[in-house]
Amino acid sequence: TLDLTCRRTPCFAEFSEMEEMVNMEAEINEVQPLLLSLTTGSTLQFSFIGKKCEILQDMNRHLEAILKEKRALRKRLTKHRFQESLPIEATFHKCIVKLLTEAVTFIGKLESHLQSVRSIPQIPHTMKNMDTTLSKTEVLMIELEELTEQILKWEKLQKEVYSN
Repeated sequence: TLDLTCRRTPCFAEFSEMEEMVNMEAEINEVQPLLLSLTTGSTLQFSFIGKKCEILQDMNRHLEAILKEKRALRKRLTKHRFQESLPIEATFHKCIVKLLTEAVTFIGKLESHLQSVRSIPQIPHTMKNMDTTLSKTEVLMIELEELTEQILKWEKLQKEVYSN
């Protein structure tokens, strides 16, 4: 009964309201740093995303420029230039003719050298094949010698038979 009577009085009513306000302020103070960190984090995240977006747009512009240059270069390279000639002074014509003949001989030698270089990895296999071929040839030579001896013996026997 004392509690019921105490609460009805205006003094205790204000005290309970003040107590509720203090509790609410404590709750607000607990939640406020979380909200602040969330808004700060999202703001930082948005600025980070904005910077990333700018970087990606710059890269995209750069790649588009490279593609345009590549297309222009491809067009220039595919354009036929067989009717165009370089202006060369008459004093250099003799040098150009010598240079062209040397270039042709260089290209011919280059092809043979490239062929030699391409065959280098196959040398061990070729050597192995040559070794087996050599051993087979030696065996065939031995067999051939044996056959010649037999033929000579047979020939001798035939001569003896005809002479008798």
